Amino acid sequence: MSLFGMGFLIVILQPSSGQFPRPCANTQSLMRKECCPPWDGDGSPCGELSSRGSCQNILLSQAPLGPQFPFSGVDDREDWPSVFYNRTCKCEGNFMGFNCGECKFGFSGLNCTERQLKTRRNIFQLTTSEKDKFLAYLNLAKNTPNQDYVIATGTYTQMNNGSNPMFRNINVYDLFVWMHYYASRDTLLGGSNVWRDIDFAHEAPGFLPWHRVFLLMWEREIQKITGDENFTIPYWDWRDAEDCVVCTDEYMGGRHPNNPNLLSPASFFSSWQVICTRSEEYNSQQALCNATGEGPILRNPGNNDKSRTPRLPSSGEVEFCLSLTQYESGSMDKMANYSFRNTLEGFADPRTAISNISQSGLHNALHIYMNGSMSQVQGSANDPVFVLHHAFVDSIFEQWLRRHRPMLEVYPAANAPIGHNRENYMVPFIPLYRNGEFFKLSRELGYDYEYLQEPALNSFQEFIIPYVEQARQIWAWLVGAAVIGGIVTALLKGLILACWKKRNRTSSEIQPLLIESEDYNNISYQSNF
Repeated sequence: MSLFGMGFLIVILQPSSGQFPRPCANTQSLMRKECCPPWDGDGSPCGELSSRGSCQNILLSQAPLGPQFPFSGVDDREDWPSVFYNRTCKCEGNFMGFNCGECKFGFSGLNCTERQLKTRRNIFQLTTSEKDKFLAYLNLAKNTPNQDYVIATGTYTQMNNGSNPMFRNINVYDLFVWMHYYASRDTLLGGSNVWRDIDFAHEAPGFLPWHRVFLLMWEREIQKITGDENFTIPYWDWRDAEDCVVCTDEYMGGRHPNNPNLLSPASFFSSWQVICTRSEEYNSQQALCNATGEGPILRNPGNNDKSRTPRLPSSGEVEFCLSLTQYESGSMDKMANYSFRNTLEGFADPRTAISNISQSGLHNALHIYMNGSMSQVQGSANDPVFVLHHAFVDSIFEQWLRRHRPMLEVYPAANAPIGHNRENYMVPFIPLYRNGEFFKLSRELGYDYEYLQEPALNSFQEFIIPYVEQARQIWAWLVGAAVIGGIVTALLKGLILACWKKRNRTSSEIQPLLIESEDYNNISYQSNF
């Protein structure tokens, strides 16, 4: 394949968004707790000489957390990324990246001033050449070493508090598999003890913003290693699907003719090696996944536990989920009722929105249905169907945002499970992103979905819509204030008229009796107001 061959000749010039920046994965940076690499454009840390950014102390959220994680100081991911670094680049304007060498999502150009809006499309609406290009890009990412990031193979304690760095190279695709693992792995407590009720990317408010960032970063990586700046992730609309229609050799790999748990040898995905799938082994060794290959992708769609997930989600279930008005509720975890997030994630019944962890709905249903590598949380991103699936989940999130137009304050500021408060930084991303920063419409982040596209707005509409939306959020208060104001005005007017009549009566009826008759004709009328 010519595209595949050319991929290895591409020189990656810009830093990406991921885990540990290569320039900061050394003893000096870890001991100083500082990750402020120079920008190649001017050689200064964070591009400070070019006003791109500066090296600053990290400001951590002090908001209280929920009760789900009863420990403190035992997990490197607590108050991310302060265990490893307490100073990073803070970028200005539309600049972004671990050294402020990139543009924020939705911007491009030399000075990041040009707005972009790209469209994610249904994979079945792609032409044959577009579809083949997407598959080739996936394979290229799996076989291209990441130039900017490395992964940690040990905890900070195992690194002797930074004096003995433990990092390893990884390819572009597996970097994202590893990040998904790292965010959802168990806490190692020493000996053979672990704490399983912890997840920085699932089972709490940050589930949707976290995966939104994850896809944006993955999309950008593909754009960079291929030089295709217009690339966008396709999605698979699985509503009402009878089976896994993308599980064919033409798309994401068909079923092996002799082993239903493996992929067809006609698909190059059958040669992929998975990583980070042996959580119990890592826990028993008190170790982190080191990205060693652990065997082929497993997938046996439809042969799952039907009592847990009888079928793929329906259009009606998605529509019911979208009708829920609360983004989050109650304990803000997988036990939350009437929560849009928990219902979409799949821990609440998609027909009642009542938590039911014995069943798997919507997002979770797809993972369980695939019955293989995708069905285990930590290693689920190994299967490339993961990308198509989460792009569609993100589109449902986008529909909800457009329908309900929530203000940022709707996202919980406090008492969410660890790592999920609005101002918490998402694990394990560097550069740093807060959960609340991605609780916004996708157009503001530079992308849209083909089936959700709306007419383009002119500049006046773009200017006025935020104010209209704010007014819509408080319309009930405005109406109430208007009604109360009207009542108060009416009462004041009535009081004034009553006083005026009374005063007028006093002047015309009572006062003449107190003066001499000859003086009466000399009195002039003067208003008392």
